[in-house]
Amino acid sequence: MGYLRQDPFQDLPADPSYVTSDANAQWLFQDVALAEGEDASGGTDWTLSKCCGTDEIIFLSLLCGYLVIIYFLWNTMLMKPMKLIAVFVHEFGHASACWMTCGKVKGIEVYGNEGGVTKYVGGWRWFIIPAGYVGGAFWGAFFVVLSGNRWASLGAAIFFCVAMAVSLFYSPNKTMVALNLGFIVLTVGFILIDQLVITPFLQFLTLFYGVFIGSFSIYDIYDDLITRTVEGSDAHACHKLIPCCLPRCVGVQFAIVALAFQGLGLYLALVWMTST
Repeated sequence: MGYLRQDPFQDLPADPSYVTSDANAQWLFQDVALAEGEDASGGTDWTLSKCCGTDEIIFLSLLCGYLVIIYFLWNTMLMKPMKLIAVFVHEFGHASACWMTCGKVKGIEVYGNEGGVTKYVGGWRWFIIPAGYVGGAFWGAFFVVLSGNRWASLGAAIFFCVAMAVSLFYSPNKTMVALNLGFIVLTVGFILIDQLVITPFLQFLTLFYGVFIGSFSIYDIYDDLITRTVEGSDAHACHKLIPCCLPRCVGVQFAIVALAFQGLGLYLALVWMTST
């Protein structure tokens, strides 16, 4: 049985059962009719030659605004639920990698001290172990990319709710049950408001999810794997697979990949917006 966890404060227990908006803005992709004579040939603007208009400025302003809010409120209780849901995304990364490599997930837990555990059997450890920190960064970028389109944002939100619901069938602890149910209610509430009352609305939440989860992943890698080493962490698990690669070296590699995902997410979001 494999056992992966993210716990910045303490080592694993010795229990043998565990192994280790502007109304006229086009951003958020409301359907806009082409003006007379406007080029309708389409095409993907990979060079961002049409950036940055009003839509992109709104998007970038919101993203930067979220980063500022997160920075100043990072150590407050207001951010605690978001930190815990980011931990869940980390653990769900391990679980999804296990499923993808034909393993069996025995349990997923999230703790109030911002730690978490994924218990599993089988699967490909070389893929499962990095899927926590790197997977968190990937899902952060995923939400950022899809936040620019109303229907893509809806799809991302539904997927997130399904993932949280499915995880409740894998021996969750009380903290994770309360956390996932709370965020399912919150996300479904935003979906209903977006569909029935105000449009756009859900995209703001989806973007915030992406910015926070991506930021948390980068900070967590730096704090847990680079500035220090924690016995039983994902970096140590990688070190055991590749003894010549020290835990801090693993952390640096995770950080490079996480930063690349955030840059790629921002770039693809702008490409999508300028191409629509």
